[in-house]
This record gives sequence, structure tokens and C-alpha cells, in this order.
Amino acid sequence: MAVLTGAGWDAVHVHDVGLSRATDAQILAHARKDGRTCVTLDADFHALLAVANSVSPSVIRIRREGLRGEALAKLLLTIAPQIEQQVRQGAMTLISGFRL
Repeated sequence: MAVLTGAGWDAVHVHDVGLSRATDAQILAHARKDGRTCVTLDADFHALLAVANSVSPSVIRIRREGLRGEALAKLLLTIAPQIEQQVRQGAMTLISGFRL
């Protein structure tokens, strides 16, 4: 989180908002209410949005094994300009095979 907040992002981890034991649906509802984008390694978020025919919140799914913490934050900072407009409009984005 420090990398993202240091870059001026308003980023929070589910643990920071009391959702560390929440279901995926509860996390999506919280993100929708707060106008946030979910970043996840979990495919379930996209499935939940598709089944509900929902356009919010935007979800960015990262498909890179072993990518955590600072490396994940750096990847987000790198790809943000390329996906920003879609994410603002409501998007299910999949990032895979991206090299830093």
C-alpha cells in the first residue's frame, strides 16, 4: 500500500477497513458504496459481477503467480494509464503476462 499511497493513490487494503474475513460479495458491495476499484488475484470477483449483470465496482484481476506487495503496486502504477478510462467507466480488467 505504501507504494500506491506514496504515488498519491487513495488505496486501502480490505484488512484496513475491517473486511479481512468478508466474502467476495461483501467486498464488492463495500467497494461499490465507496466508489472504489477492487484489485484481486481471485477470479470470483469477475464472476460475481457477471452473474449480477453489474458494471460496478470496477475490478482489476491480476493473473501472475507469486506477485505480491510492492511488485503488485508497481505493476498497477505501470498499467494505470492504459486502463484508467475503462476503469472509471466500470470495467472487468484482466492483467496477465505483463512484464515489468
